[in-house]
Amino acid sequence: MIRNLFFIGLFLILFVFAGCQSSHQVEVKPVEIKPIHITIDVNIRVEKALDDFFDDLEAAEDKIKE
Repeated sequence: MIRNLFFIGLFLILFVFAGCQSSHQVEVKPVEIKPIHITIDVNIRVEKALDDFFDDLEAAEDKIKE
């Protein structure tokens, strides 16, 4: 009985200390923040053509109302 308790105790001690052997290291590096360049191209011709088209529709609507 004492022999079994001795082996169980020895196993538990080795089991507990086996978990302490590993070591972990975390390396923190600085974060780089770079500017973002956005280019937006606006097609003025399409906008003018749409304005002219809708102006023509509004003019035709005004003629119909009169």
